[in-house]
Amino acid sequence: MMRMFRTRGTRPDPESTALLVSLVNPAGAVAARVVYSLENGTKSEMKQILLSALLLSGMMGAAAQVKKEDLATKNTKSPGAETSVAVNGKNIWIYYHAPSVRGRQIFGDAGALEPYGKVWRLGADYATVLHTDADLDLNGLAIPKGDYTLYADLDNGQWKLIVNKTLMAGGRHIWGVGVSPDGVREGATTNDPATELGRASLTMGKPSSPVETLKITLSGAGGAKGKLLIEWENVTASAPFTVK
Repeated sequence: MMRMFRTRGTRPDPESTALLVSLVNPAGAVAARVVYSLENGTKSEMKQILLSALLLSGMMGAAAQVKKEDLATKNTKSPGAETSVAVNGKNIWIYYHAPSVRGRQIFGDAGALEPYGKVWRLGADYATVLHTDADLDLNGLAIPKGDYTLYADLDNGQWKLIVNKTLMAGGRHIWGVGVSPDGVREGATTNDPATELGRASLTMGKPSSPVETLKITLSGAGGAKGKLLIEWENVTASAPFTVK
């Protein structure tokens, strides 16, 4: 979006100067550009214009945040789900799509829906999204505040959580695994160190009874500490985190 402001006098000032300011958001997109020709204008006018541009840049940066409603699908077999927690006044949430077992073997050797050694999108449909208002330490992995996609490296039953920096594929949220509905194969993105923030080991366990529908839970653990818990079929995977 571009707005141009120019003041004009009845006669050009031979000492007129032009000020070009580009305001760039963290993702690298130009948020606003201001061209100001100081002919018979005043410094006060220039300050007002630059202030307006800064406010515009801030609004556009906020609009770039992931919108949960854009992640919703009409797949009733894997409905959208969300878990959130406030730790030390900072909000953290995960939005995912929750598939059910429906009589299938989910985890295990060859023949399972999600066999050992595979990278799983930690849900179904659009890639699972993590948003954090604060910097986190998740079991030794430093996660700056922001938005990320989450995957799991199933690694022969010793899972690792993958925190990926890629959120979009063109103009939509990334599908993340296999072939998306518009025919784009995106699987390479989920297992590419160049797109990852990093990986964190998860503590594996078993639920007291089988879990039919995937459940991801964020919870507080006192003070600045919290816990991530993933439960599905006969598996649990968890990791502690700390808000910085």
